[in-house]
Amino acid sequence: MKKKHFVPILQGLYFIITGIWPIVHIESFMQITGYKTDIWLVKTVGLLILPYSILCFYTVINTKRNAAIAIVNIMCCLGLAWIDLYYYLKDTISWVYLIDCALEMIFSAYWLFYLNYSKRTYRP
Repeated sequence: MKKKHFVPILQGLYFIITGIWPIVHIESFMQITGYKTDIWLVKTVGLLILPYSILCFYTVINTKRNAAIAIVNIMCCLGLAWIDLYYYLKDTISWVYLIDCALEMIFSAYWLFYLNYSKRTYRP
């Protein structure tokens, strides 16, 4: 594994784990993240996160840089980070979501660098 692939692989694995976990075992998920009233919504978000892991893994196996994948991942990560921070500050969700917020910001930074590097190396 090349060093440049570390973050997309980590993000892909993280999204698989956090996406599947509430679907497979909601009780343990809520023990860590806090009680939820709308279980269907938690499971829906879990399923919606899974395709982003595929994009991360696709980036690893594809040698051509793809700006669209970077933009989609940036939007996903910033959206999740914003929700984590906003609802933590409103005292709606547990402090555990601040860990997710930090990870999402790291992933966003990676994709911003990826996007910037793609622009500099693009030759029509």
